[in-house]
Amino acid sequence: MSPAEEIRARYDAICAEAGAGVTVVAATKDVSLEELGVLAAAGIEVVGENRAQDLEAKHERYGDAFRWHFIGHLQSRKARVVNACCELCHSLSSESAAQRLKIPALVEVNLSGEPTKSGVAPEELERFLGLYPDVRGLMTMPPATDDPETSRRYFRRLRELAESHGLKELSMGTSQDWRVAVDEGATLVRIGSALYG
Repeated sequence: MSPAEEIRARYDAICAEAGAGVTVVAATKDVSLEELGVLAAAGIEVVGENRAQDLEAKHERYGDAFRWHFIGHLQSRKARVVNACCELCHSLSSESAAQRLKIPALVEVNLSGEPTKSGVAPEELERFLGLYPDVRGLMTMPPATDDPETSRRYFRRLRELAESHGLKELSMGTSQDWRVAVDEGATLVRIGSALYG
């Protein structure tokens, strides 16, 4: 089996288990420009990039091969690149970025209160939602853990917040905890290592 076939088999298995209402976003932070060609050959549909400078370089070469999402911390000065390349930003969390972003977005919510994590505090969410006209949903990153079950309460809380504001999209869950995220209502999961083996 070729590398592209192996990735396709893992992708198909994750998609089948996640179900029809869930978009699997291939996280490409650690995928080189050359390796991105393997994802294209595998027929991966949606990729998510963390860094704007990498996004620009990868999009320049593979722009039409994928649908592009931005999943990393969004700095306002990088919004121009994200606007030009992506159909969705998962990580809107600052007023300055909200003033410059022009594509549909998810608001990142910091549910753990960790100072090292980006995101709007839950009590600030309602005010923040009034700053941007095209918010489709919410995103969160729970604390790092070896036990996926410990992420459940963060995913459940995000779903409750989304429901209370009439938002449909939930970007939550990565390679280690995506099954729990889907169980709690994720509509987008960001998968890296589980896809690449």
